Amino acid sequence: MVEVYVASAFSKDNAGGNKAGIVFDRPDLSAIQKMAIAKELGYAETAFVTESSIADFRIEYFTPAEEVPLCGHATIGTFAVLNLLQKLSKSKYTIETKSGVLAITVDADGMVFMEQKIPTFFNRLSTNVFDDCLDSSAIDDKLPIQIVSTGLRDIMLPIKSTDKLQQLNPDFDVMTKLSKEQNVIGVHAFTLEKNEEHVTAICRNFAPLYDIDEESATGTSNCALACYLFKYVERKSQYIFEQGYNLNNPSRIVVNLKTHDDIIDATFVGGYGYLAEKRSLSI
Repeated sequence: MVEVYVASAFSKDNAGGNKAGIVFDRPDLSAIQKMAIAKELGYAETAFVTESSIADFRIEYFTPAEEVPLCGHATIGTFAVLNLLQKLSKSKYTIETKSGVLAITVDADGMVFMEQKIPTFFNRLSTNVFDDCLDSSAIDDKLPIQIVSTGLRDIMLPIKSTDKLQQLNPDFDVMTKLSKEQNVIGVHAFTLEKNEEHVTAICRNFAPLYDIDEESATGTSNCALACYLFKYVERKSQYIFEQGYNLNNPSRIVVNLKTHDDIIDATFVGGYGYLAEKRSLSI
């Protein structure tokens, strides 16, 4: 049997968010078993937490289809559960991941921040790349369509309005092919037309290549979006994103940037999380 905690991360007002499975202290599990657990749970990602010789924890992330090097919401969920179980004794931790050793900070109120890599900007794409994929007339041509990564490569796709964002109905077969061609996790669509004053942008995230048609909260892609907005729109130290409305799971993701002379030195993505349930699975 495997004990699994289910946490919802990047929750808004202790509701919504994005669920992830979390398995602690099972170094005996094989990659095949981990993927089978992730598939049975059916969440976008499941985190497997074990001891590390180079950090406080080692975390591996599995989708129902394969292993991925990093997952923001599963990490936030992991530390939210560790905090709830009173297994945290300090505010700063390190985690060993396939994306490197990253820093985690847990605020006194329970908000968890996860360090990401400094941004890498890759190629820009033309609007017509999306002609067969979604309503390309909804794309805001005042901003570039560009692949950006702070750990995972995503296509940043600007959309003209909240209504047009909500109405997007992608052809996921075409998007899967596009994701393979561009070597990306998926497409992070966003609009700067917002519903609340302090919110920077509303987002939708599509990753059908990894069997995730749409995800209600994504840490790594929103961190990349903050860096994109810092470069092209407005230079700030904090960006707040909301996501998941089309899935009836409103989520809030906070990104903090440390900068000097208009250069990004460090990136952190954060949010709140709560324990949704605990399950036992047979393997």
